[in-house]
Amino acid sequence: MDDYFCLNIWMHPIGKWHKLIKSNDPDKFDELLDENCTFFSPVVFTPIKGREMTKMYLMAAGGVFGEGPTKAKGEESISKPFKYIKEVIDKNSAVLEFESTIDGIYINGIDLVTWNDKGKITEFKVIVRPLQAVNKLHEQMQNMLEQMKTA
Repeated sequence: MDDYFCLNIWMHPIGKWHKLIKSNDPDKFDELLDENCTFFSPVVFTPIKGREMTKMYLMAAGGVFGEGPTKAKGEESISKPFKYIKEVIDKNSAVLEFESTIDGIYINGIDLVTWNDKGKITEFKVIVRPLQAVNKLHEQMQNMLEQMKTA
């Protein structure tokens, strides 16, 4: 089979991506990411190469965005959960627009995802706006990666 084409969205790389982030199962990354996957971070200048490093950064991002809103009992939440709000999917790539709020700072961005003919993700590029969101994510990702290293 020369081209990867799938009518079943849950077998499609983007369908698998959605299932992966909902499952919170780190082993699923190995099934979906190509061995030579490259991750482009909005806060790291150099591309991050390889499945294991890409997996680490994506898991850290999952830890930063977490599950659901965070607030103390009786207080109004200043954080809102990560959610995809728009998707544009092509033959071997997709743009997934997302939004969230962390510590009262609105985050809007896109995941630009590319996969090969076997349905494995080969490139994952994250673009974020506005500047306050980039700064907040930089701070949060740095903390999360440090926590992961010491765990």
